Amino acid sequence: ILQKDGWQYDMQVSFVEIYNETIRDLLREDVNSDLKHEIKVGSDGRRFISDINMIPLEPTDPEAVEAVMRQAAKHRSVGITAMNAQSSRSHSVFTLHLTALHPENRQALRGTLNLCDLAGSERLDRSKATGARAKETVAINKSLSALTDVFVSIGKKASHVPFRNSKLTHLLQPSLSGDGKTLMLVNLSPTEESTQETLCSLRFASQVNKCELGKAKRSLEEVDEEDAASISSSMSGAAPRKKGGMKSPPGRSNTRSTAAKGRTTRPRR
Repeated sequence: ILQKDGWQYDMQVSFVEIYNETIRDLLREDVNSDLKHEIKVGSDGRRFISDINMIPLEPTDPEAVEAVMRQAAKHRSVGITAMNAQSSRSHSVFTLHLTALHPENRQALRGTLNLCDLAGSERLDRSKATGARAKETVAINKSLSALTDVFVSIGKKASHVPFRNSKLTHLLQPSLSGDGKTLMLVNLSPTEESTQETLCSLRFASQVNKCELGKAKRSLEEVDEEDAASISSSMSGAAPRKKGGMKSPPGRSNTRSTAAKGRTTRPRR
């Protein structure tokens, strides 16, 4: 309906993982890529991750969606522990980047939807992780603690929220502040052996439930002719695949809706 009113839409996706506090591009073509990806803020105030692949995607095309998921699965960091034969050793963040432009009215809308799969918190005495696996466990638990600290600060309406204490919270800052909205799903284990993990997850969920992010607002930008042309040329129709920044709106502007899905425990571990 909106397209009939003159709106043009562009959707692109990115997919990254945070492994041992290092960002990796799950849509990379080179298996052994040594590119370093950093969270940056451009001169326009927009947050992005450097040098990652952005893929144009039509959400109604199931084959294209499956292709993206298969590509990401090839690179996702997994390992074997005493609790799980395929244990995720990283957090992953899938991002849908939406851009809308009305050339005639010179108006633009930009927003992102983040789907975040959190690796489960882990106790070394149960996972029996050693060496590299133990290092991964420490990094996972540390980042989840940093996320808890962020939720505690938001729940208390603290003047300072420690988003920069981990790559995970730094990346999700626009989702957890400003005009962002967040939905979290907590996965609980039904087994008696996982009672302690279940209690930790419920305490974590209780902290999250105390948070109020405010009312989401639609941010309609008025753009001049030059900006409209620039936005139009950057839409995915201009290039089938490109490497660049993972653009997402800053905390106070342009984010229409953002969701983060998290799992703090995994019964398979």
